[in-house]
Amino acid sequence: MTVMTESTPLVNGWRRFLGSHLCDRLLKEGHRVTAIDNLVTGDLKNIAHLFGRTGLKFVKHDVTEFMYVRWDRWNYILHFASPAEPVDY
Repeated sequence: MTVMTESTPLVNGWRRFLGSHLCDRLLKEGHRVTAIDNLVTGDLKNIAHLFGRTGLKFVKHDVTEFMYVRWDRWNYILHFASPAEPVDY
């Protein structure tokens, strides 16, 4: 994965397996990560080791609901948000 140094990625769905591992790697590489999740599904064990990490900003929000953001604040938007166990699967 090629990522700019000092980047500021936004990661949706960081509580799930892929999002949590990606955030972990990005933080280890020195990136400032904004993580968005509604905390409805997933396991807190996936992100417990990230709590209190420098460079991480968490926003509790459901990405299916409107949220005004300034998109120029992030170099990358990585979208992993998805219903994990929907009834209709």
